Amino acid sequence: MLQQSLVERRKRAEIEDQLLLLEHSPVYTLGRGASLEHLKDPAIQPVRSGRGGEITYHGPGQLVAYPILLLEEGRRDLHRYLRDLEQVVIDLCADYDLRAEREAGKTGVWIGGKKLASIGVRASSWVTSHGVAINYGRDLRGFDAIVPCGLQGVEMISLSHGRGAVDRDDLEERFCRHFSRIFGREIL
Repeated sequence: MLQQSLVERRKRAEIEDQLLLLEHSPVYTLGRGASLEHLKDPAIQPVRSGRGGEITYHGPGQLVAYPILLLEEGRRDLHRYLRDLEQVVIDLCADYDLRAEREAGKTGVWIGGKKLASIGVRASSWVTSHGVAINYGRDLRGFDAIVPCGLQGVEMISLSHGRGAVDRDDLEERFCRHFSRIFGREIL
């Protein structure tokens, strides 16, 4: 797996920090400690992932960012790391004139009580992997087969709802700009 290979290379200081931006083919993933209880459709075969968190869906219309960062001495706090990833998305939403926020006790980013972005991470020797998934396309039906992130009654939302289509290239550029500023790293 590319991500794990890059993590190992980063641990050995063979490469600099990396930020992978991608869009998955439809897939359901389970975090390390997740169970199948939040899977509504038994025909679905989820993939076990090394990240934290419960079950989620990845697919077209969703920008997934996998930061592979060596967290520096003063930033070695995974709760802070999660809040920083949330802030990247909150600031990104402001670019689109959307008011996004955190919800107390829940990881992720929300708009009007609906979940826009899911976050599940891992750190090994203070090198991060996995990351954040931001819904930007209109088709969110993939979430219908699960209880997203194990949160009963959660409704998912996309950047495009209520504002029109979002250009993926523009979204990536904005994400990188906010990520660079918050994490103090230049992303090319």
